[in-house]
Amino acid sequence: MGCGVTKSNQFHKQSGKAVTTIKAAVLIQRWYRQYVARTEMRRRYTWHIFQSIEYSGEQAQIKLYNFLGYLMDNFTPSSNERNLISHIFRENEVCRDAEWERYFCYKSIEVPEIYSGPHLTFPLTVEQAVGLVEAFRTKKQLHSRYVLQLLLETWKLLRMLPNINRISTCQSKEITICGDLHGQLEDLLLIFYKNGMPSLEKPYVFNGDFVDRGKDSIEILLVLFSFLLVYPSDVYLNRGNHEDHIVNLRYGFTKEVLTKYKMHGKRILKLLQKIFSWLPLATVIDQKVLVLHGGISDSTDLNLLARVGRHSYVSALRPPKKRHITSAGTSIDSDMDEDIWSTNRRRASLTYPKPLGTRESFQNRSLQDFSDRIRVNVEDELEIDKRRQPIFNRSEKETNPSASSDSVSSDNIKEEWKQILDLLWSDPMSQNGCIPNEVRGGGCYWGPDVTEDFLNRHNLQLIIRSHECKQDGYEFCHNRKVLTLFSASNYYDVGSNRGAYVKLGPDLVPYMIQYQASSMTRELTVRQSVGQTERSALKVLREQLFAHRSDLICAFRKFDSGNTGLLSLHDWASAVESVMHLGLPWRMLRYQLVTRKTSDGMIEYHEWFNELAIKGPNTDHIDQSLLETLYRHRSTLETIFRIVDTDNSGFITIEDFRQTWKLLSVYLKMEITDEAISDLAVTIDSNQDGSIDIDEFMEAFRLTDKKSRLERGRSMFMGTAPDLTKLEGDPNI
Repeated sequence: MGCGVTKSNQFHKQSGKAVTTIKAAVLIQRWYRQYVARTEMRRRYTWHIFQSIEYSGEQAQIKLYNFLGYLMDNFTPSSNERNLISHIFRENEVCRDAEWERYFCYKSIEVPEIYSGPHLTFPLTVEQAVGLVEAFRTKKQLHSRYVLQLLLETWKLLRMLPNINRISTCQSKEITICGDLHGQLEDLLLIFYKNGMPSLEKPYVFNGDFVDRGKDSIEILLVLFSFLLVYPSDVYLNRGNHEDHIVNLRYGFTKEVLTKYKMHGKRILKLLQKIFSWLPLATVIDQKVLVLHGGISDSTDLNLLARVGRHSYVSALRPPKKRHITSAGTSIDSDMDEDIWSTNRRRASLTYPKPLGTRESFQNRSLQDFSDRIRVNVEDELEIDKRRQPIFNRSEKETNPSASSDSVSSDNIKEEWKQILDLLWSDPMSQNGCIPNEVRGGGCYWGPDVTEDFLNRHNLQLIIRSHECKQDGYEFCHNRKVLTLFSASNYYDVGSNRGAYVKLGPDLVPYMIQYQASSMTRELTVRQSVGQTERSALKVLREQLFAHRSDLICAFRKFDSGNTGLLSLHDWASAVESVMHLGLPWRMLRYQLVTRKTSDGMIEYHEWFNELAIKGPNTDHIDQSLLETLYRHRSTLETIFRIVDTDNSGFITIEDFRQTWKLLSVYLKMEITDEAISDLAVTIDSNQDGSIDIDEFMEAFRLTDKKSRLERGRSMFMGTAPDLTKLEGDPNI
């Protein structure tokens, strides 16, 4: 009997232990699932912060360029304002290639004996190309003589290539395709280490966006161009939306070249403009796989793209100029017909001014006249246009017998331009249809139905595109018929994303290889990696919130009718989203963004702004609205500075500094007094030499002490979407 009781007790004890073990396992499993869910949520909102700010910057760049184009079209050629910006629109001053080659001649540039970098001879050999890779790996710089010589040879070769390269695999070959590199040489070196350098047995397709943001853009170009010259039938380069000198002004490549090659940087940049315009637009593999940078639209036609004069599109943000023959027989460029800008078109995000007549009607227009004019009531402006238009149309027909043929030509150019714009700037979406890409400001969003129709029409089976950063380095969509490929790892910050490249064999089944270039990242746990990226994203978000302080306070006061300075969490989140329009989970982010709250959970929003404030220069004497404008539109301001700095010296005069702020004030439709601008200039011109150092100015008003990875080569302080659409109500902006 005693023995039976003992066994029974043992059984119950064992059963109890089993139950406890099961409960513990369930609790651990539940905790782990919650942990994974929280980590995924943090990863997603971190990604959303970075991507929203990146795309708002691209939108701002396009709108600024449209605005400057409007000034060019409507200001007198002799006006100071027009002269400040006119040089960025002079895309084809000399038309004969032979004359350009003389301008780019390198023979007068001597290489000093103390130069320890690589030496190049032409025709280039594979040993020299490999040596260039090794030199850049050890941080050596190629001499400007060799840079110009290499670029000149590349330009000559590219002029012989078609718009769409057509290549094939065979049983012994795999083709490697790389996405965006964005000046990150470390990623390119890692790809070559893992996959091997380009060769007859190892062909490559590089799918655009070689430059901007990263610090080694020129080195990446020189490596790719050198292998292109050595293996012209095994290395293929597609143009990306960042192979554009206007985009380079904002995102760092222009500054990089001028910093590394102070004496000959201007010539190098001009030659690169030519090269970028001659880069092929797409590559077709085995007549079944299309590789292009951005994407397609419902009107994309490969047959038309194969015929366009791609070199005319020096910048894809603006249609090319039409050419006239002078009495001397020389071809020169003039502005395109105004109807290219005024025609209503699907791409509402690229808005251009309506024609207001010939340039003669603006002979006496000044910046102040324009500033006053954009305040005119929209209805009044439309009425003025209606009265003017018949007169202008009649005079054009009377003075230009070939107006009808010019119109046909303009329509063709407009259609070609739309095709190239869509190809470089578009993104896929999950729903059917094709709509303007208003997030980026250019191109379109296209759906799976558009993909299906396009592939059927052209007898293709897969589109490989880049243009978008993906956390895993790649992503399939549209029933696996569209593959997005991104090769710049740690793009937003260390640990933010992997890079990837794809290999295609004769079966045309994509084989993906992922990597992460930073050794620091490989040593981090998932939790550490997410945490580090999250901290960087939140820092950027705090800067954005601080830069929108006045708008946020106005929004808070609408909820705080009693002017108590307190808001509930719900009202605080609603007010922040009404200003920022980022679609973020603000209630959840409260714990990261707001540290102080009352005992009943209310938020003291004035105290919150004190937490956000980041120490900078002594700005007490500077107009606060001007200061906030500077922080919010810092990147746009820096872009205008770079444009105004026509000699690329890095310095502008006090007068040009004033004109820059006037341009910005007109662009933003706000009043900035001369006194406020003078106070700002005095703050920066500490040595009182009458000139402003652009880099010092931009650094002095940086909200943070340390640049995030996303800031590389450019500023992070861009306006949100509402800031960038202030002028869209005006029919002429």
